[in-house]
Amino acid sequence: MIEENAIVIGIEKDEAMLEIIRRTPCGLCGQTRGCGISLWGRLFGHRKNIFKAVNQINAKVGDSVIVGVEEQALLFSSLMVYGIPLVSMLAGALLVSGIFAGDSNHVSPGYTDLYAVMGAIAGLIIGLLWLKGHATGRALDARYQPVILRADN
Repeated sequence: MIEENAIVIGIEKDEAMLEIIRRTPCGLCGQTRGCGISLWGRLFGHRKNIFKAVNQINAKVGDSVIVGVEEQALLFSSLMVYGIPLVSMLAGALLVSGIFAGDSNHVSPGYTDLYAVMGAIAGLIIGLLWLKGHATGRALDARYQPVILRADN
């Protein structure tokens, strides 16, 4: 189980809204919550990372807690998020370049690379759309849900 410190900022039924608290300050801006003045924070709007977790210890708003997620679930999710778009992009490029490589009568030689790039982009989009649908289904699986493990003292 991978664990991290968080603070409860809201309660909804049997779930708690949490915000991760870094143990060490950010190297760019010195903040431990949200994003302060870094370039990334300015580019992406200084958003706080808020997520829901199963509240099995009945934590209250303002409590500091330890939240965890299964290692295998995180490993599998990382593999899917990085692997599926990469594989679908390569498959799209290879498929389209293979189709147009044998059709030299109708395709100018200078455009075969362009078609491969277009196939790669199409494959990437298809992979990302599949991944979005797959992630929606995984959100219902309890193994992929973060859980509040205990209060942080």
